[in-house]
Amino acid sequence: MFNIGDKVVYPMHGAGIIEAIEEKEILGTKKRYYVMSIPVGDMKVMIPLDNVRQVGLREIIDGEEVEQVFSVLRDNHSKLSTNWNRRYRMNMEKIKSGDIFKVAEVVSSLMSREKDKGLSTGERKMLENARQILISELVLVRNCCEGEIDEIIQRFFQ
Repeated sequence: MFNIGDKVVYPMHGAGIIEAIEEKEILGTKKRYYVMSIPVGDMKVMIPLDNVRQVGLREIIDGEEVEQVFSVLRDNHSKLSTNWNRRYRMNMEKIKSGDIFKVAEVVSSLMSREKDKGLSTGERKMLENARQILISELVLVRNCCEGEIDEIIQRFFQ
């Protein structure tokens, strides 16, 4: 169970802060919800408390793990399948996992591929989504702005 003020990650959406715990009646059923504010993208989401495990809501990483994320970005320019469909599915599974290190792998491999060969529209959109998820968590861990984290990530691929 999380509390108001906790910094958490909602896979496929990014990291944010729990602002409230509210009870709402939707379609005749009362449920309790976390109200989460995601600063990157300026979004609010409501997550039913009884779905927290299923959606993979988790605490953000700690400061020491940030260096591991940067290490993945710096060193993991893995070669992906040449089959677009297989590559897309593998990357989508990593993003859906909610694991920041797997999301960093997706960002790393797609940014490398973009630099070398370019990306399809679908992969470009996937890269932007993965970057937003990654940046949103790193912003909360480091307590800095989106632009600062984006600049750090960009440096790994120059």
